[in-house]
Amino acid sequence: MTTTTGPRRVREIAVFGAAGVIAAGAVAYFVAPSQAATEAAPTATAAAATGRQMEDLDRGVVSVRTGADNLVSWRLLGTEPAAVTFDVYRDGTRITTTSATNVLDRGAAATASYTVRAVLNGVAQAASPASLTFGGGHLDVKLSVPPAGNGYTYSANDASVGDLDGDGDYEFVVKWDPSNSKDNSQAGVTGNVYVDAYTLQGRRLWRIDLGRNIRAGAHYTQFQVYDYDGDGRSEVAMKTADGTVDGAGRVIGSATADHRNASGYVLAGPEFLTVFDGQTGAALSTVNFVPPRGTVSAWGDSYGNRVDRFLAGTAYLDGSRPSLIMARGYYTRSVITAWDFRDGTLKQRWTFDTNTSGNGAYAGQGNHQLSIADVDADGRDEIVYGAMALDDNGAKLWNTGNGHGDALHVGDLIPARTGLEVFKVDEDRTKPAMWMADARTGAIIWRTAANGDNGRGVSGDVYAGSPGAESWSSADAGLRNTAGTDVGRKPSMTNMLIWWDGDPVRELLDGNKIAKYGTAGDTRLLTGDGVANNSTKANPSLSGDILGDWREELVLRTADSTALRIYSTPYPTTTRVHTLMHDAQYRTAIAWQNTAYNQPPHPSFFIGAGMATPAQPAIVVR
Repeated sequence: MTTTTGPRRVREIAVFGAAGVIAAGAVAYFVAPSQAATEAAPTATAAAATGRQMEDLDRGVVSVRTGADNLVSWRLLGTEPAAVTFDVYRDGTRITTTSATNVLDRGAAATASYTVRAVLNGVAQAASPASLTFGGGHLDVKLSVPPAGNGYTYSANDASVGDLDGDGDYEFVVKWDPSNSKDNSQAGVTGNVYVDAYTLQGRRLWRIDLGRNIRAGAHYTQFQVYDYDGDGRSEVAMKTADGTVDGAGRVIGSATADHRNASGYVLAGPEFLTVFDGQTGAALSTVNFVPPRGTVSAWGDSYGNRVDRFLAGTAYLDGSRPSLIMARGYYTRSVITAWDFRDGTLKQRWTFDTNTSGNGAYAGQGNHQLSIADVDADGRDEIVYGAMALDDNGAKLWNTGNGHGDALHVGDLIPARTGLEVFKVDEDRTKPAMWMADARTGAIIWRTAANGDNGRGVSGDVYAGSPGAESWSSADAGLRNTAGTDVGRKPSMTNMLIWWDGDPVRELLDGNKIAKYGTAGDTRLLTGDGVANNSTKANPSLSGDILGDWREELVLRTADSTALRIYSTPYPTTTRVHTLMHDAQYRTAIAWQNTAYNQPPHPSFFIGAGMATPAQPAIVVR
């Protein structure tokens, strides 16, 4: 076990000398950064025996073909001090030593293989695994499409990642949706939902069949992939029912029960919550789902729409080990339950129910997603559930009363302020169309006037000309700064965000398109070919820092769903950050990203124009 620590709140970034650029066939060595850059670099933090349990990741080296060159990038791990440098090898020969986390290898063969060795105190460490080659700028992970049903076919839908086998690299967990999947508001029988696991080399590890008693649609199956028990391997958790078949072929509950009604809804029968072994797909622990559906009409309608609205997340409620968050309802009654998976067993930690006396004002405040963050800086995570938040112990924290919405962002959106902020858009036509609040207290920082049902909203630093995050939405004509003032043209995309090019200002992501915001117009940086996205919300299967340096990958399904296509940046960068997957807020955001209406992840610190230096994260890896 390796342990490192540092200040938890991270609000800066380290900028080193220019990323290495070398010619093929030459051996070039890094030139030390300028005195100013050296002084800006963070100092190593003292080791301690405490920290948040995180994944023991490998170097994650990738080689992305860009023209006649290869961009090679790799992870700076959260356990590594600022003084670490890297030796980069092409086909076994050292080609450079650098403090950066990427190098442009000019004129190198597209098939070149790279390894990286960290150098600490002049001593080279073990070599990384060989690089993954992104020929044509992308890497395809082969998928096994489930057999078609009676009148329907399957498409790969949301995906997540976790180190399922403990080898230091990520595997994919993929949800398969049938073509007859339904929104909760729509009647009709659906095909079964399948959940698969794949290595980066395209080997399927297992398949779970959720069975006829789990309906297919965006709001029914929210799955979490995380190492809950600290054994170094991720588990997979999701709602199950009679007839679910685990990855080892074993049936949960009754194999013959069919609880579907004439409209295709499942409004009767037992409901379960199951944790599966990430390596085999075998069910490890199954308990009754909390809360049970009870009287369907008590959730806001009698036909089965609002009773089956589920959310899920992962939170460090004790400050060191992750807990599973499962929730039901957000339009009216909301019930959020925390679970610990320890010693092979799921144990309920706490439950918050808006039907409990004194909690009624919190009803109807949930979003189509949630966010997890340490909003009060006490070292433990809170649950931001839309217009309201719960403390780490499940107690009420704050409630704006602004009601349900479709988009939520939590991060250090205003770096000039202490702490985190919440940005949200509202569906209630009588409430502010969008607003920014203090994440600790829920106090509104700025808001806009009511303007109907506001379906989309984004907040992130996309414009270097305005400090901190900019915010915009479907129901507003402009681009708002951290004070809520209109500072210019609204971006052409109102969906997701991604760190893609060489500077720390974030880019726009919508479907298969990445663009750079500009005051006169947006510049297209990527258009993915032969790929598809998830329906009306145009979200990818996944986006996040899953490989290479701190920039984010874009994961889409191919049009025929025979592969997940991973795009990684072809741009060098002079900015150096520990892998975002070793920032607990960002890592848990990747876990909850698949929940209902997907939203982009935000770290616990500000990344953008004018950022300062980040501290080393306080983590424990296993």
